[in-house]
Amino acid sequence: MSNYKIAVLRGDGIGPEIMDQSLRILNKIGEKYHHNFSYTQGLIGGISIDTHGIPLTDETVEMCLASDAVLLGAVGVPKWDSLPGDIRPEKGLLKIRKSLETFANLRISKAYPSMLDASPLKKELGEDFDCLIIRELTGGIYFGDQFNDGKVAYSVMKYTEEEVRRIAHVAFKAAQKRRKKVTNVDKSNVLAVSQLWRAIVVEVAKEYPDVELNHLYVDIAAMKLVTNPSDFDVVVTANLFGDILSDEAAVMTGSIGLLPSASIGDGVGLYEPIHGSAPDIAGKGIANPIATILSVAMMLRYSFNLDVEALAIEKAIDDVLIEGYGTKDLVKSGSKSLSTVELTDVILEKI
Repeated sequence: MSNYKIAVLRGDGIGPEIMDQSLRILNKIGEKYHHNFSYTQGLIGGISIDTHGIPLTDETVEMCLASDAVLLGAVGVPKWDSLPGDIRPEKGLLKIRKSLETFANLRISKAYPSMLDASPLKKELGEDFDCLIIRELTGGIYFGDQFNDGKVAYSVMKYTEEEVRRIAHVAFKAAQKRRKKVTNVDKSNVLAVSQLWRAIVVEVAKEYPDVELNHLYVDIAAMKLVTNPSDFDVVVTANLFGDILSDEAAVMTGSIGLLPSASIGDGVGLYEPIHGSAPDIAGKGIANPIATILSVAMMLRYSFNLDVEALAIEKAIDDVLIEGYGTKDLVKSGSKSLSTVELTDVILEKI
């Protein structure tokens, strides 16, 4: 029996209730496939501010660093919006990502048959959409030199060879577990930093002869995402470009309540849904747990190399959505509109 230690940060708003359901799924996977998942609990965000005065304690960070992976629910509600910026709940997210040295953000955007009518895409364009966007998370223009004197301003987009090389390896390894196609997105026709980026990606590609590599300028990639989305399998790109493209891809699915994410590096991975804490529905039992459950599947695949187990979760959710079940954000009324717990029950039955 394999043993895995997971740090659980439930967070704020709907975070605790969707996390509870995700752990039910994980326990079922452990039972079926003979794994032992043990959990340590920590506070992050507003609940940590109320308890400790800060959004993330060093003790919680150490707990996470001593784990094999971290599951996170959601952070922040309006109650804490008036706090100074340095102790807002969102600072806890930045601190945990920095502490874990997660340099790659992975976001899956996928079209589900039951959600095609909710997507802004034409149904025939969206039905085969299944894309993993891998965004470099700790370098680029957000972390470069900044200057603004009121008359002149600049922000520097800078990457080192090693920063590009490590994110490229993440992309190619991910593609090997999917449809074996990587699209590199850059702006190498005008940016020197993108010319280095592309050259390194091409070099890394030689180590993965089973994976097809192609290149798109970022403006063309943004256009093709909405005109020919099924062409994309794995996208690898810089921090700024990935920030924009991943949000574009998210809205194309019709519901952010279905979208997981992972932030990984050379150590402990962090897994969380892309949606927020939804305080308006917290405690009502109607929150959609699917994005968090799919984040569990990403954890199994990318931190533990448990592809069969991850696929079992993903297949169960596919089946549930095909059959028309969902929480109220997906199914407005009728017998297939389920509570958070009821929807998890159906997913468990499928597993």
